[in-house]
Parts: sequence; C-alpha cells; structure tokens
Amino acid sequence: MHTINALSFGSKNFNISLEELKAHLDFKLSFTDKINEEILKDYDVLIFHKDCLSLEYLETLLKKSEKIKILVSNNSEKKKDYLNHIISLPIKISELNRVVENSVIRKNFSKNSSILIKEYKLDKNEKKLIKDEKHILLTEKEIQLLELFLNNKKPINKDKILEEVWKYSPSADTHTVETHIYRLRKKIKSKFLDENFILNNKNGYLL
Repeated sequence: MHTINALSFGSKNFNISLEELKAHLDFKLSFTDKINEEILKDYDVLIFHKDCLSLEYLETLLKKSEKIKILVSNNSEKKKDYLNHIISLPIKISELNRVVENSVIRKNFSKNSSILIKEYKLDKNEKKLIKDEKHILLTEKEIQLLELFLNNKKPINKDKILEEVWKYSPSADTHTVETHIYRLRKKIKSKFLDENFILNNKNGYLL
C-alpha cells in the first residue's frame, strides 16, 4: 500500500492535539485551517472535528468529496451517509492507525468491485445494480453476464455466452441463456423502466 496522506482540520486546539501524535502514526498527517476543493485533492483521508459540520459550506464540500472522511467527536454522534467513520475521543494511537488503514483498504476494495455500466453502477460486493438511489439484487450469473457484455463491444451469441458463463455445463443450453437474460431484463424494466439496457440483434446480445 502506498503512503496514506491524511489532512487534519478543525479548531487550533484540535490540530495541536493530533500534532502531538504525529510521530507515532503509520500515515502522513498534515494540517490546515483553510479548506477548499483544491486542497483536498492531494489527500486520501480527511480527519476533522465535529465543530466543522456547523459550517454549511464545509459540510457541502465534504458531501461532494470522494475522499475518506473521518469525524472526530467528544461524544457519540449519529453517522451520516457521507462519513466513513466516527472516532470518539479519547482514542489510542493504535486505534487511530487501524481506523485510517482499514478505511483505505475498504475503499480500495469497494472501488475494485464497482463497475460503471451506461448510467448504472454494478456493485459486485453487494450484488446490486444501482441507479439514482434505486437498485436491484443480482445473482452471480447475472453479474457474469453483465461483465461479459461490458467487456465485448460486439454482440455475443448464445453459444459464446454458454462457453464463457456456464463453461459448457451439461445442465445448460441456449434456453438457459435466454431464460437468464429474460429474467434480468424483466428486473431492470420493473425497477428502472429501462427496456433498452440489454439489446439483441441477429448476431447476439449486447449492452
């Protein structure tokens, strides 16, 4: 894993408290009292005190940012959707190191498991196809079908789909392919009202 760059911001006392721990951290920690989108782009992790959330412009900026966001609080806080983790003070140095490292690992894992298909997101981890806060659950075979279509720009015939997805399983035939695609199309149409997600012509199926 590359060196994790974290940025701390909040009150002066908050930054001073974290600076005292700096020599014992497993990640590189920088400090600032001025926040804007340009500054945030150089960091993997943002560590900030809950008082920052009283500033409307800052909370808006954090919601938009795709960086890992760790809120530090002196008491229990309800986790907001855009936050990756909440740390309650006081905290051990080992725990802070663990939270930061694990947050980066989880994000990288999630990123590698997330695929854009048209205006949808395929989350292989959660086995979901997502669009505009709506989602459908997918089977493993449906995920394999979508990945196959995505990785081929030309139409794929039923025999090729059988070879790639079902590995010539004795229990599978071209009707198996048709049935799975029919069910997947039906799920997508029902949830997203999209009748053109999976297309087909005389040469096979495509996205």
